[in-house]
Amino acid sequence: LCLQVPELEKATVRIRQPERVREIIQSLREQGVAKLQVISDFDMTLSRFGCNGRRCPTSHNILDTSRVISEDGKKKLKDLLHYYYPIEIDPNRTLEEKCPLMVEWWTKAHELLVQQKIHKSDIAQIVRESEAMLRDGFKEFFDQLHKNNVPLFIFSAGIGDVLEEIIRQANVFYSNVNVVSNYMDFNDDGILTHFKGPLIHTYNKNNTVLQGTGYFQQLSTRTSIILLGDSMGDLTMADGVPSVENILKIGFLNDKVEERRGKYLDSYDIVLESDETLDVVNGILRFILAE
Repeated sequence: LCLQVPELEKATVRIRQPERVREIIQSLREQGVAKLQVISDFDMTLSRFGCNGRRCPTSHNILDTSRVISEDGKKKLKDLLHYYYPIEIDPNRTLEEKCPLMVEWWTKAHELLVQQKIHKSDIAQIVRESEAMLRDGFKEFFDQLHKNNVPLFIFSAGIGDVLEEIIRQANVFYSNVNVVSNYMDFNDDGILTHFKGPLIHTYNKNNTVLQGTGYFQQLSTRTSIILLGDSMGDLTMADGVPSVENILKIGFLNDKVEERRGKYLDSYDIVLESDETLDVVNGILRFILAE
């Protein structure tokens, strides 16, 4: 397989079942471009986890740390992060335990943001001033999918308005890109009043929040899937797809690598450890999409 996708030779790549991965990639290629769709998380999957030893912001962080948030608001948002993030990534807690706590975290954070009277017109500038970065190779990734009319479904527990702005400012918000995320609702004066439902957090990225969107039904012939994520919660993102024939799950393991490696290798077909690029994904796409 490395002959066809040399990027899989990278030192960051771990694969538990190489033979199985080879078969899936081969099948994706044989099924052809008309059957392919890509389903991806956004924060820390399409966007970078870190740069030069510093953490890059998520779409929530971009807002939380921006000039439109009061000092008191920033402190409260940070306290929430320090309390709930360890719970989110704790390998010893069950999903049943985590889910209600994630709802609690997102709800409190969104309530705090609403109190800040954020103006819609500030969002583009906030993103411009932030340290948000898409992963190296993002342009080739978005361009390849667009050129071949492959739908890209971004399923994010972040803030839709912010992440759309990041993609827009990178000049890759093409017509084949569809986003489901937490969107803000503004009043007639352009002031944030609440977040639209349903609430999407790390562990409910599945059918329950997609009901009524009908997105996957429109794509019922797209039965070959490449799924990109960076958490255990991302593994359910394709659950709404009817009759999946082939699915290749690629996981970015960004944080606490040693501690979480086993779990990721059990769950994802390909695990990319501390890899800030889309090289492997682009290599696989080049192989699948080659004439």
